[in-house]
Amino acid sequence: MKKEVAIFWFRRDLRLNDNAGFFHALTSGLPVLPVFIFDREILDKLEDKDDARVSFIHSVITTLKIQLNNFQSDIYVYHGNPSEVFNALSKTYQISSVYTNHDYEPYALTRDEGIREQLSNRGIAFYTFKDQVIFEKAEVVKDDGKPYTVFTPYSRKWKARLSDSDLNAFDTETHFDALLKVDEKFKLPSLEEMGFSKSLIEIPENHFDADIISKYKEQRDFPFKKGTSRLSVHLRFGTVSIRDLVSKALRLNETWLNELIWREFYQMILWHFPHVVNSAFKPAYDQIPWRNNEADFKAWCHGKTGYPIVDAGMRELLATGFMHNRVRMITASFLVKHLLIDWKRGEAWFARHLLDFELASNNGGWQWAASSGCDAAPYFRVFSPALQTQRFDPNALYIRRWIPEFNDPFVYPKPIVEHSFARQRVLDTYKKALA
Repeated sequence: MKKEVAIFWFRRDLRLNDNAGFFHALTSGLPVLPVFIFDREILDKLEDKDDARVSFIHSVITTLKIQLNNFQSDIYVYHGNPSEVFNALSKTYQISSVYTNHDYEPYALTRDEGIREQLSNRGIAFYTFKDQVIFEKAEVVKDDGKPYTVFTPYSRKWKARLSDSDLNAFDTETHFDALLKVDEKFKLPSLEEMGFSKSLIEIPENHFDADIISKYKEQRDFPFKKGTSRLSVHLRFGTVSIRDLVSKALRLNETWLNELIWREFYQMILWHFPHVVNSAFKPAYDQIPWRNNEADFKAWCHGKTGYPIVDAGMRELLATGFMHNRVRMITASFLVKHLLIDWKRGEAWFARHLLDFELASNNGGWQWAASSGCDAAPYFRVFSPALQTQRFDPNALYIRRWIPEFNDPFVYPKPIVEHSFARQRVLDTYKKALA
């Protein structure tokens, strides 16, 4: 006779502690079988078979297995598509219900609706919970019920609505006795079996540095300093709890809290305005006639534009999967405004290489740089790489770290476009297209 179980489906919530959906599964009254799926719909689209994010997830799942083994349980890991997984598990277990946490991206919404229908046809309940944000969907809106499109009033309402209950941790640890006990451990597919290889890129540790956060406002804009948390990849994959981070931000630094709220602002924008995935938030900006010069795009991608602050950022990205936030703005502005290359191409390059890639934040940042998004920089604001360097890397410490040939005029390339020319060109182009 099949054993009756509840399943908890791990996704972008890769931790056992303070996990909303996992808590509800553990308190359901049934033994809980943890499951993770290396989804082929996602993995097959990745261009780099040494993608550091896949290596990171595999490493985290390995750690979860060890932790669960300590409770005589395990995690069932599958490489395929979710519908196959639940079909396979139904042959072994009597599945009463499946628990998981909300995901808000377009593919995830479509996937979850399909799984919900598949399970419902078998009489299996599908429960999802809010976990990766404090406020979601339409929880923070204007008094008339319409969504905010400007950050500052959104952040005020977000803070006014926040209460202690929003930050209460889910006490999963006291319910681990509800985990399904297994006699034999499940097999974990290797990276090689899934068509991947281990990345050489190192992932920042999941370590909260209170000293850095307390000085965040003063140091965050200087890429040569260790002035940011480097927790974004852990927030992206849920190896850290957003409730824990917000609680710490409230105690230590409002500027850092605002950065966490920006992330939720862009999640809210994606929910209410899903067209931003493929087009401009402001439709008029879809009329911009991009140059899309391939040689210029390649130079930008590989940090060979002749603009040191831009090139340093792009090389840091390729080498580490990370780019300092100030430099993200500079490099994005340069691609769109100096080179007149479609922001969607830069967005895709960042999506391919950023360890902390989240669709909502990446899209929001790129549309901000292109002036096509909500609460974006006006189109006539064109960052001067020289002025940005003077302000945020005056001694070229960051630049020299990533461009060893910086002082060699025979090796380091000449600028691929002249600043004042590029500035006037983009102003004329935008003005004509938006007239």
